[in-house]
Amino acid sequence: MQTYLTLGLLASLSYGAAAQQAVIDSSKYPPPKTWTAQQDQANMLQQLGIKKLRPGPSANEADPNHANYDEAKADPCPQLPDLLTTKNGRKVTTPDQWWKTRRPELIDDFEREVYGRVPANLPKVTWVTKITDNEFVGRTPVVAKQLIGRVDNRDYPLINVNINMVLVLPANVKGPVPVMMMLGFPTLPAPAQPSPADLEKLNTAFKEMMIRSNPELKAIFDRYPAYNPITRLPGPNFFAPPPNGDSPPTEQLLAAGWGYCTIEPNSIQADNGSGLTRGIIGLVNKGQPRKPDDWGALRAWAWGASRALDYLETEPLVNAKQVGIEGVSRYGKAALVAMAFDQRFGMGLIGSSGKGGATLHRRVFGEAVESLTNSGGYHWMAGNYLKYAADESTFGRKTGCDLPVDSHQLLALCAPRPTFVSYGIPEKGDAQWLDQMGSYKATVAAGSVYRLLGARDLGVSNDYTTEQMPPVLTGLMDGELAWRQHNGGHTDAPNFQHVIPWASKLFNYTRTAK
Repeated sequence: MQTYLTLGLLASLSYGAAAQQAVIDSSKYPPPKTWTAQQDQANMLQQLGIKKLRPGPSANEADPNHANYDEAKADPCPQLPDLLTTKNGRKVTTPDQWWKTRRPELIDDFEREVYGRVPANLPKVTWVTKITDNEFVGRTPVVAKQLIGRVDNRDYPLINVNINMVLVLPANVKGPVPVMMMLGFPTLPAPAQPSPADLEKLNTAFKEMMIRSNPELKAIFDRYPAYNPITRLPGPNFFAPPPNGDSPPTEQLLAAGWGYCTIEPNSIQADNGSGLTRGIIGLVNKGQPRKPDDWGALRAWAWGASRALDYLETEPLVNAKQVGIEGVSRYGKAALVAMAFDQRFGMGLIGSSGKGGATLHRRVFGEAVESLTNSGGYHWMAGNYLKYAADESTFGRKTGCDLPVDSHQLLALCAPRPTFVSYGIPEKGDAQWLDQMGSYKATVAAGSVYRLLGARDLGVSNDYTTEQMPPVLTGLMDGELAWRQHNGGHTDAPNFQHVIPWASKLFNYTRTAK
């Protein structure tokens, strides 16, 4: 591992040198476009021949254009695209037909019409360890690493992409261990504290430095000779109760013998339309605008998660075949996209993902296709997705009902791997705007592929038109496909106490102390 990291550091320095040289020779490279989101979206509409988009519904129920929350009006095209019928009309009855014919068809449709295609020749990512520390999370000893994934930008040095990630592994468990990859903002746990002897040296040096900077401080230190400006933070409380379902998910994971890592999506691709000519999308496009089937931010974030998985495959203490991916809201969408397109992920926890995630696109309940095509969310998707909110265009008018695929098929692309769909309740802030019922219908429908591949679905019929969403706190967790609506808000934290034992059982993993 030391050789790997040393080589990575040398490579990163060479990339930096190339970028520095590019500053001198910047005339060789076209400057990146600097557009607002509105300008970028207008360019895409022009490429597509769209003259007018329908506006998205308002989340404010007092507005005239408020979102629909009437189930009787929610399904303008209730018949979903058939999961197990190929484009030439043949029924899929064997796993071989799924893997060789139907699954590739769905991948192609999702790439072209919904999330965009990942470019063929992507730059390499070299992972460099910035910090390694022995710390505690709660009362669990851990090894924590801050890692930077440096993306090779020698083909276009005007854009730098450095993926930010923190990996935390339990130090009191025999490895290799499962790891939950979470999309969010990475932070190291509270740093390990200096010993009393080292702390005394730090305080002595600090006092001397302060007095040199301001001699008047000597009189103050002389008046309080026992005072030390630098003090130790409270250490772990080993007498505290063990982690339970109310503890932070990170503590629950470590207590169960799992590790976790957090990856920062914005370090891969900015979460706005004006950033599409920067980040990994801009780097590959050399600072120029996207084409209609180019990838959007969701696919870019998923690509970054896959590069993080590349690194985890090099960690001897990580079981790379038991790496889960988790996210909430827009990051729940990205987690599902990553799970669907990269079969190396061992399980997925998809939290409150809404439209563009687990909720059916063609449903008209709360958030709509038009909500994802406005300037606030269009950058998540491929440019072609805008066609399904077109009111006036060279190809006519299209709606979500015209999409060739829907989210039940995205969930099916995760089969037969464990996939847990999580929601909260509107009363606590997981707004009905997210259309929990639309996600439940999609999860029910996806079950037919789980069954085909020899895995277990929710344990109900696959008839999404008649199955009713179970009551809150009633989990359907006996199979590889799972559903549970907790009684909290826009988070998946209350479900971790159920997800961890569910996934550990399916992984056949038992924590073993050192």
